[in-house]
Amino acid sequence: MKKLFSSVALMIGVLLTSLAAAQNTSNAGLAFDTPWVRASAPGQKNGAGYVQIQNKGSQTDRLISATTANVGRVELHTIINENGVAKMRQVQGIEVPAGAGATLAPGGFHIMFMGLNAPFKAGEIVPVTLRFEKAGEVNVNFEIKPATHNPAAIEQNTAHKH
Repeated sequence: MKKLFSSVALMIGVLLTSLAAAQNTSNAGLAFDTPWVRASAPGQKNGAGYVQIQNKGSQTDRLISATTANVGRVELHTIINENGVAKMRQVQGIEVPAGAGATLAPGGFHIMFMGLNAPFKAGEIVPVTLRFEKAGEVNVNFEIKPATHNPAAIEQNTAHKH
């Protein structure tokens, strides 16, 4: 009986180790730099999430959806220019090329949080599950920045100083 118990315990240990290794491998190569959203203005029901996704793997992947609690729905969007007017459009996925990555930033691709149940408050975190075709689900915490946060202005100011 003792021998049977030891064998079962060993098999369970091997199985759990294999599952953990498989999960780490499925997300291998993806890194997420500076995930953030802006704090909500009074009465604002929508928000947008931004992140730099790096794909250090050997296969191109594709972000196909995102989910989080306390919102009506989450969509992937881009901004297109139609006759000089910037318009937001839903996309079915965002390619994340191998050896490169994808940038979700103001004026381009972003994650749209629609129907907020509560406003985004500066200093808090929005836990988001990103779903990729190959890597599967990856949990990423998006930092809520002040409503005035403008990374493009920060980059321009830094560029002018050099």
